[in-house]
Amino acid sequence: MERKEAEKLLYKRPSSIPKTEEEKLKVEAFIKDYRHFIDNAKTERQAVIYTEGEALAAGFTPYTHGATLKAGDKVCYVNRDKSIIFAVIGKRPLSEGCRIIASHIDNPRLDLKPQPLYENTGIAYFKTHYYGGIKKYQWTAIPLELHGVVYRADGTRVDINIGADPQDPVFYISDLMPHIGKDQMSKTASEFISGEGLNIIGGSLPSDEDGGVKLRVLSILNEKYNITERDLITAELTAVPAMMSREVGFDRSLIAAYGHDDRICAYPSFRALLENGVPEHTSVIMLADKEEIGSYGVTGLGSESYPDFIRALCEAAGEDFLACKKNSICLSADVGGAYDPCYADAYEAANSTYIHGGVAVSKYTGSRGKGGCSDASAETLSKLALIFDKAGVAWQVGEYGKVDQGGAGTVASEIAHFGIEVIDCGVPILSMHSVTELASKYDIYEMYKASVAFLNS
Repeated sequence: MERKEAEKLLYKRPSSIPKTEEEKLKVEAFIKDYRHFIDNAKTERQAVIYTEGEALAAGFTPYTHGATLKAGDKVCYVNRDKSIIFAVIGKRPLSEGCRIIASHIDNPRLDLKPQPLYENTGIAYFKTHYYGGIKKYQWTAIPLELHGVVYRADGTRVDINIGADPQDPVFYISDLMPHIGKDQMSKTASEFISGEGLNIIGGSLPSDEDGGVKLRVLSILNEKYNITERDLITAELTAVPAMMSREVGFDRSLIAAYGHDDRICAYPSFRALLENGVPEHTSVIMLADKEEIGSYGVTGLGSESYPDFIRALCEAAGEDFLACKKNSICLSADVGGAYDPCYADAYEAANSTYIHGGVAVSKYTGSRGKGGCSDASAETLSKLALIFDKAGVAWQVGEYGKVDQGGAGTVASEIAHFGIEVIDCGVPILSMHSVTELASKYDIYEMYKASVAFLNS
């Protein structure tokens, strides 16, 4: 068989590495913007503030319920400061469906407990409850930032952002020295430190009145923010790694950062919408909260807040909402797990996705027997493949790992629950859910290209 004939029959893995200097420059410019986002939007609240500000500057307006919109109108709707929806009204009627991209902007982290502050042997600590799937031992002995909101007894709000500025103090969870760590080292990785052991050091000097370290910390909080221990009960405070994104390798081809999952899909899809013209079908970008704990809650994608937004658009335009749902298609834009040769035993190489291989399309996620997945149809996967091939988007297919190793879920199941056709597509990353995750510059830019192609389909 001749080589050309063989090439027609065999599948060749794609590459997202640009072939021209012009394309490389586009990638570098985009990655610079992405890194600014990932470094300044480490919580879902910050991601909402960041994207809303960018959208308003680009001509979007806050959505008013019941407003009649025409083709080209651009609106955004903030859901309780922790999720946000953007829409650009298309040329075609809403009954012909929308092009939706749904990502999440929450990350694994440490949340302070409702009554967090205590002291022990001259050190003040904050008790935490970890959020999402983490390897607890990774959170010891690293610098931490503290972000969130506090509501005083009179109802006024205080925003807390400590640790990102190089002049700020950071916070810290201690680890046991190896010299006396015999018992700890004999434990499994999940037992190195317990959830109750993830206590953040917040201070170590007693108050001037000899009232202890806890009182000293409370005095500082009261002086700086005018809050009391009672106010901490109604607070929502989160600890995240105090690390900025960095280029990795002599070739600088990879980006290491906290929170790639899933801002690495949210930002490219948001940018694609921001820079697009008037689409044929109405374009909707959903940046949701709570994915890491099952998409529950009023700001998670299990909430009716999201279909209610599309329903309101349809009702204002006099369009059939059920027809809109039936004819819509959604990308559940969430990261894929890239093949890691250092842990090859956990993967099935032929059905994995790879760094520099383009966006990762997953027909299904779930765990073991596809538990918890939506399992996109052949028709949906074929439809997406045609869109990407026509636009020259590098894409690959794969699973998270070997069938019996475990698995993961995305918001695809929530979108499917609304009766909307959906498939998973995102950036493959290494070290998922670690305090620092790794991704290809070129795959991140390919996610932007994929989003543009999808929104224009």
